[in-house]
Amino acid sequence: MRLSSCHNFHDFQKLAKRRLPSPLYNYIAGGADDELTLRENTASFDRVDLVPNVLRGVENVDLSTTVMGQKIDLPVYLSPTALQRLFHHQGERATAAAAEKFGTMFGVSTIGTVAMEELAAKHSNPQCYQFYFHKDRGLNSAMMQAAKNNGIKVMMLTVDTITGGNRERDLRTGFSIPLRLNMRGMLDFVLKPQWGINYVTHEKFSLPQLEKHIDIKGDPVSIGKYLNDMLDASMNWDDVEKMVREWDGQFCLKGVMSVDDATRAADIGCTGIVLSNHGGRQLDGSRTAFDQLDEIVQAVGDRMDVMIDGGIQRGTHVLKALALGAKAVGLGRFYLFPLAAAGQAGIERAVGKLRDELVRDMQLMGCTSIDQLNRDMLRFR
Repeated sequence: MRLSSCHNFHDFQKLAKRRLPSPLYNYIAGGADDELTLRENTASFDRVDLVPNVLRGVENVDLSTTVMGQKIDLPVYLSPTALQRLFHHQGERATAAAAEKFGTMFGVSTIGTVAMEELAAKHSNPQCYQFYFHKDRGLNSAMMQAAKNNGIKVMMLTVDTITGGNRERDLRTGFSIPLRLNMRGMLDFVLKPQWGINYVTHEKFSLPQLEKHIDIKGDPVSIGKYLNDMLDASMNWDDVEKMVREWDGQFCLKGVMSVDDATRAADIGCTGIVLSNHGGRQLDGSRTAFDQLDEIVQAVGDRMDVMIDGGIQRGTHVLKALALGAKAVGLGRFYLFPLAAAGQAGIERAVGKLRDELVRDMQLMGCTSIDQLNRDMLRFR
């Protein structure tokens, strides 16, 4: 299977599975517990039908929008995700470059593998920083200040990882950072030698955002251990309100799911929220972001930008979210599988295919701009 044979999400996933050792593939693909929420994230879009209009003159379609004060050419952005250079040696460099080509926003994670400074200096498209709240308050301030110093305009605080989810696929393979695999996991690396060749012949793996402040180069530290031991489970609304004031700019909470929390976020000055269950990787059985979108937009949509992520695989999924009031939609696995499959070229092909779908679907809906999409175009089964 070649990149030219990839035409949709599932094709890219198949190619990534062929090229990645199974511990890495399963880290991307897996969810928590029985993975009910992981599957439901995509299934939720199937319970809503689109009602198109015709004869509207749709020769020219404008997909641009503004979210969190950032003008973007597509109503989707590449969500911040961790460990990208494990999946392909280009990592976040490929993600940032592809996002710039399509004129949209990308995110850098606290557990990212390329320094935010490098990406901010090289790319002019909007960049957000996904931030985790650490027990060390000084570390929190230092990380935010570093983002501000590099011209990053959007701070995205992740609030649904107060402890790590039960990701049993990782337990089975022994996946951790740095890599510490069991025999089953090591065997699969042997069977995928090309990944190993790329890994050892390119820049040494690192976590630059963390390594400036924390010594994580010694004993292996699993992602779960990092989430459980270094992040602050006592974080509360007062802590976040102080951070919002300290940042004094576009501040977004990622992982909000209830109307009460969305309202509280607006009350303390947040300018945006991302409805998210962390791709089904945290609380299994959690409601999907799409299913929660309507009531949260009705509650706070006039006070802040509401975004969603989770389960997006098609242009029609994006249109349904926008019609319900989402300002933009975050992509995660949607670009991680193409990254693993072919680096920057893979992401560009995937996002290009999605853009083509969006243009075609907008025309079939009888719309020429994002603001023409509305709830009247949807029917709930």
